[in-house]
Amino acid sequence: MSTPFDTPRQATRLDAIQGRYDPWLLGAVIALACLGVVMVASSSIAIAENDGAGPFYYFTRHLVFLAGGCALAVWAMRTELKTIEQKNQWLLLLCFVLLLAVFVPGIGKTVNGARRWINLGVSNFQAVEAVKLMYVVWLASYLVRFRDEVNATWIAMLKPIGVAILLVALLIMQPDFGSLSLILAITAGMLVLGGVHMPRMFGPVLIGLPVLAAIAIAEPYRVRRFTSFLDPWADQLGSGYQLTNALMAVGRGEWFGVGLGGSVQKLSYLPEAHTDFILAVIGEELGFAGICLVIGLYALLVGRAFWIGLRCVEMRRHFAGYCAFGIALWISLQSFVSIGVNLGLLPTKGLTLPLISSGGSSVLMTCAALGLLLRVSYELDRAERQVARLRGEAAQPSAGTPHTAQPAPADVAPVRGTSRLRQRIEPNLGLRRGA
Repeated sequence: MSTPFDTPRQATRLDAIQGRYDPWLLGAVIALACLGVVMVASSSIAIAENDGAGPFYYFTRHLVFLAGGCALAVWAMRTELKTIEQKNQWLLLLCFVLLLAVFVPGIGKTVNGARRWINLGVSNFQAVEAVKLMYVVWLASYLVRFRDEVNATWIAMLKPIGVAILLVALLIMQPDFGSLSLILAITAGMLVLGGVHMPRMFGPVLIGLPVLAAIAIAEPYRVRRFTSFLDPWADQLGSGYQLTNALMAVGRGEWFGVGLGGSVQKLSYLPEAHTDFILAVIGEELGFAGICLVIGLYALLVGRAFWIGLRCVEMRRHFAGYCAFGIALWISLQSFVSIGVNLGLLPTKGLTLPLISSGGSSVLMTCAALGLLLRVSYELDRAERQVARLRGEAAQPSAGTPHTAQPAPADVAPVRGTSRLRQRIEPNLGLRRGA
């Protein structure tokens, strides 16, 4: 016989249940970060000496920013997702504030003709790196609030596209073609995974692609990058200098590389060897095996993130799921472009290799994003444990009563399983339910 004290005791037990961070995800993150520390140390010594800053300047700098990134990651891992979701409108406002701040005299700073940095005194901060994470959080919250409308109406679908276009306009003024392409791709990917009506999506895509192509060829230096990508050896000492040296580094590494620290191309031949072209140094020193290791670690991280996002959506935890999808799209697209550039598969773009390349703002915000992703995995595991506890208690027969199956509580979402009696719920990829 139940008593009035049963419900409070059950609530206390549920609140006491803790989750755990996904071990595969955490392992991939730690492995990539450790590999990045080793390769930054190896690739930056000659560059730092040429700059007169001491051989370990960039290595020490990378460690400092990685420590700051770990602090941000820990903060994100310990913050409830509902608290972050409540701040979504302020995060979107902050995106525009940061992108406008780079144009304010005394605050913004121009480097190599691009006005992308905010001067913090001790270091420069690239505003778009923070914008990527905050925009993903806002878009995830938007898809939760207007999930049904996004599938059914034009206006709900076009609102996030309009926000993305405004962000892109500010990035064009900086200019930063790589980041604006990444934001547009993340927007399209999250809308598809959020259930947008696919035929409606074709209209903005068909309009946007020609506009994006026109922006790409509007500047002569972008045209030179594209032509040098098609035939870098035609102007080996000019427009094709970066790519030809990257390809020579990768080719010299063969299967297992020349050994850690043995790269020749990093000795003032390969530009940006510790940032944009660090994969070429990995290819030279660790060979084909090293490049496969890097790609495998990114595949594990991104695949696990998509899997966690799918599990969250199946349990009706849509904000957590969309955040996981957005971060997975960000990391996968940026790493794909960086790897493609180093291997001569894509035109040269200024995108770093997440967690591996030396950097300041990129390292900080990538760590913060992965901390948020780990928080998603923690809350998912905690919710699954709570559901298992409720189902276990509901299945236990009371003393003196026949053993009858009792349904799970109405407010508990079903858990994904292999039983045919459980209906699997996942993103509908634009197909309207009941159609």
